[in-house]
Amino acid sequence: MKLSLYLETSVIGAYLDNDDTLRRDMTIRWFEHELGQYDVFVSALVGRELERLEEPHRTSYLKLIEPFARVEMSDEAAMLADGYIARGIFYRKYLADALHVALASFNKIDYFVTWNFGHIANVRKQARLRVFNTAAGFFSPTIVTPEFLVHS
Repeated sequence: MKLSLYLETSVIGAYLDNDDTLRRDMTIRWFEHELGQYDVFVSALVGRELERLEEPHRTSYLKLIEPFARVEMSDEAAMLADGYIARGIFYRKYLADALHVALASFNKIDYFVTWNFGHIANVRKQARLRVFNTAAGFFSPTIVTPEFLVHS
């Protein structure tokens, strides 16, 4: 059985990011050589965020996520995201980030993959999420950047 991962929008965005070529190249290499080892999930929220982008990238990003399985928004995930905000784990202005994490938690996805260091991929945030999720009876995905999932 494959481990599962949820791709947050920043990982998709890095695939065509010419402003950060190191991150772009690492993301492309990871997609090509590692991604097939996992059950990959995105959400409708990822799709909506990508649809707001300008062309020429919007169509390319949307095609990139076509083969991935979707997790659906649920009342439980929305309530979990509200809990993150109520406890100060996420600020309300980062509701989308809270929803991404809640979707991965509610759907028991092993890894939450992001390039968002500011609001998601840091050890303090992960520790607070783990404590909250455990107390609330939810699964806690491991939050990582793509480089942490490279097999040698």
